[in-house]
Amino acid sequence: MCGIAGIYAQDGAVGKDMLSRMSSAIAHRGPDGEGFYYGDSIGLAHRRLSIIDITDNASQPMSDDSSEIILVYNGEIYNYIELKSELKEAGHTFRSESDTEVIIHAYKEWGFECLKRFNGMWAFALYDKVEDLLFCARDRFGIKPFYYSVSGNSFYFASEIKALLKNPELGTAPDDEKLLLYLSGGITDNDERTLFEGIFSLRPAHYMAVRRGIPENPVRYWYLSVSDKLFSAGNITDDKAAYGLYELLRDSVSLRLRSDVPVGTCLSGGLDSSTITAIISDLIRDENPLSVRNRQKTFTSCYEDERYDERVFVDEIIRKTGASGYRIFPAVDDLRTEIYDLITTQEEPFDSLSIYSQYCVMKLAGKSVKVVLDGQGADEQLAGYLGYQASHIRSLSAHPAALIREIAGIMKYHRKFFIDAAAKLKAGKKRRAYLKGDVPFTDRYAGRLDEVLANEMSGNNLQALLRYEDRNSMAFSIESRVPFLDYRLVEYIASLPLDQKIRGGITKYCLRKMTKGLIPECVRCRMDKMGFVAPDEVWFGEDLSEIVGDVFNSDEFASRKYWDAEDVLKDYNMFLSGKTGYSKDFWRLFCSEIWLRIFFDRRSELL
Repeated sequence: MCGIAGIYAQDGAVGKDMLSRMSSAIAHRGPDGEGFYYGDSIGLAHRRLSIIDITDNASQPMSDDSSEIILVYNGEIYNYIELKSELKEAGHTFRSESDTEVIIHAYKEWGFECLKRFNGMWAFALYDKVEDLLFCARDRFGIKPFYYSVSGNSFYFASEIKALLKNPELGTAPDDEKLLLYLSGGITDNDERTLFEGIFSLRPAHYMAVRRGIPENPVRYWYLSVSDKLFSAGNITDDKAAYGLYELLRDSVSLRLRSDVPVGTCLSGGLDSSTITAIISDLIRDENPLSVRNRQKTFTSCYEDERYDERVFVDEIIRKTGASGYRIFPAVDDLRTEIYDLITTQEEPFDSLSIYSQYCVMKLAGKSVKVVLDGQGADEQLAGYLGYQASHIRSLSAHPAALIREIAGIMKYHRKFFIDAAAKLKAGKKRRAYLKGDVPFTDRYAGRLDEVLANEMSGNNLQALLRYEDRNSMAFSIESRVPFLDYRLVEYIASLPLDQKIRGGITKYCLRKMTKGLIPECVRCRMDKMGFVAPDEVWFGEDLSEIVGDVFNSDEFASRKYWDAEDVLKDYNMFLSGKTGYSKDFWRLFCSEIWLRIFFDRRSELL
């Protein structure tokens, strides 16, 4: 895991001072080394976090023996050992044990098609001197970030937006439409645009060729098709579906333990992270991976308020697996001092203070390990969020008996959730009235379940979560790996009928079947959904009320064109007095205001 940046100039003029400042802006992503390459019209920068082959042989920018191919790369190719063997048989020779060198030789052997052979996470820029071509690519799910923009006659790219902002001509204004979309529904990562006007994100499963400093249209190299089959039948039995899931997930976890530095696990107490923790425990017994040794380390956020605390489930997993449990208690007093750092780290607004819990977990993990495994991606594939129930009901409209069974299951397991959700949706709709302008709104659950899940995998929700994960982990120089996003596993889950995802109101049906006997029943059968949560409502109603009130009552807040500040303050005071309920709209407004101050009002401090 690393940080990359570069400038490709049409007129041949690359500012070395500019590239150096871009590299410095992402130093936290790679504290183990810094490297530069300068050609006639291109400059590449790399910040190294040493994970695989920690010797100088794996330093970047890396070139081939002829110095005609130069690469800067962020990520991990987990099947690099197998690819290296294949390339050796084809006549390639290697001088390092790194996965970085495998990318160079894979490109030389297969060209752009090399991407289809990689199993991992990546964002890279490969310069082909002979073709005068910059080959930019991002992994299938967008686990690793790649941002770019054009200024004057030059193409700029970087792992983080803050590196691009070192050029005072880039990202000088918010994208108003994107900001309003976030304010109205929390949507940020639904397309290639960022919330900074003129700065773009290369989409997942896309590559882009830049020739002589001019970017061509991105090309999609991989597609995911989610089965619309409703019911399991024939040779698709529950046992077979669960066995196939286990085999692929176990192999995915095993691959992601390949590391020359210590690896730990983020453990929330939910189904996904508990499953990963349990599989690692089995692998320690069966394979003894050196990156974990004889006892894995887990990292958890906890709260004294039982409504937001999952220690009862975490303790069961620790007892079952024998793992070591490291815990941190995110405190509102710390949040007061870290809120600006948190929003600066994330670079774009985010949807709740659960991101602060994750931030604290990564801070804790950074004291013990350089790599963590996490459970991101399972919910979007296996319909783990309860909002997917509505999409599934829509899918069953032509099957009355199945429809009735699903509604009965929803009423049995999730009645309270939907009552509470309805109240918050009503409050959110009312609060959108104090947004100004042409306010867009996107319902992420609109459509049949297969359509919604396909969109979630390539659209907003997963992309946003992966962005949060990347920024929070890299802020503390940690590489985060996500076993549920092995493309083989994703394609397998996508091929399963929808009743392997939701059945009788039970989410993640196939995964729950798979984990019987692997994890404690109290975790396997949980019907609530938490993750690394934070007590947003309590903090906004009590501990943070003075800070939030000061922001909503400020001249800066009143001057914005996006909202009616008087209505916002009035509504917030009604919430404080108990006359209205809480919704995420308060956080979105507060977060947006702080974001505007950091990245636009005080932009000079970032240069």
